Amino acid sequence: MGKHLVIVGAGHAHLTVLKNLKEFKDSGHDVTVVSASPLHYYSGMGPGMLSGIYRPEEIRFNVKKMSEDRGAAFVEDKVVRVKPDERKIDLQSGNEILYDVISLNTGSFVPVAESMLTDETVFTVKPIENLLKANRKVVEILKTRELKATVVGGGPTGVEVAGNLDRLVRNESGRCRITLVAGTRLLAQFKGSVRRRALDSLHGRNVQVMEDVRLDSIEDGSVALSNGAVVDSDIIFMAIGVKPSALFENSGLPTGRDGGMLVNQYLQSVSHAEIFGGGDCISFEPQPLAKVGVYAVRQNPILLHNLLSALNGHKLRPFVPQKSILLALNLGDGTAIVDWHAIVWGGKLGFALKNYIDRKFMRAFQVSGELG
Repeated sequence: MGKHLVIVGAGHAHLTVLKNLKEFKDSGHDVTVVSASPLHYYSGMGPGMLSGIYRPEEIRFNVKKMSEDRGAAFVEDKVVRVKPDERKIDLQSGNEILYDVISLNTGSFVPVAESMLTDETVFTVKPIENLLKANRKVVEILKTRELKATVVGGGPTGVEVAGNLDRLVRNESGRCRITLVAGTRLLAQFKGSVRRRALDSLHGRNVQVMEDVRLDSIEDGSVALSNGAVVDSDIIFMAIGVKPSALFENSGLPTGRDGGMLVNQYLQSVSHAEIFGGGDCISFEPQPLAKVGVYAVRQNPILLHNLLSALNGHKLRPFVPQKSILLALNLGDGTAIVDWHAIVWGGKLGFALKNYIDRKFMRAFQVSGELG
């Protein structure tokens, strides 16, 4: 007798599962996909969409069509609670769905104060759709005046957003003052050579990088900093890192230190064998994993195999994270910084490599007729 698989979130870690839903149907199982949106944007190309390097339809997947074309039911809704003892999820709409096996890929969010989210000048870098909205706002402002922009966050996303914002302004023949509030140090967790290349690129385009200073507050476009300075801004990008939602803690599931669902080597909840997960929303018990898309992408085939195995009673396969990951930062000017093993390089060839890798990933899942 067939079982019911529920897929929650259509992010990077679930794309191989979605592309191969027919395998579940052929095994006699029913599948329901629950997602807050019918479209999923690829975060690795988000800053490039901000600058106009990529069109929105080039970096997104129509996950609703992917699901329905392969025989799954698609529910556009948000999960507010998992009830593992009842094998049930509660939805924001008030509906509920029962499951035999479930996989969660609910992503992450930028943790900012609720008051900031109501400020029309503030754009968090997630969800990625915010960068498309920001693009439109920047273009509109540049029609009448010089843009004053602030990027808060000195990590890779902050660097990419600042660089790609500069490109957007230049493409629109506009003028802009860009301030990047980097915290302690720009790219503090990376090699000195990566940091120097990023600083040289940003300084060369008159982006003001402020180190040893942090955000204190934001009010009506005024950014107050820990050194007493106040930066007036038309638009503020919040790139201060990400964390999983409170869904797992609220559901009573075991979590890691960051609040992500705690999973074992099989990407399976440490407390409930029928619950799986991947991407930014999990905490991997065997070792800490950075919140980078490459791990979610590598979890794709493991989740496909293990979900089928859990439904069919077969042996699970462990997820083994790669020891070294490729870092490629899109600086927005046609160049990129590439950090691979002990080698740091970049320039136009670096961007060509990043662009090739990103577009190859998109082609693997963007099936004709399923584009957003």
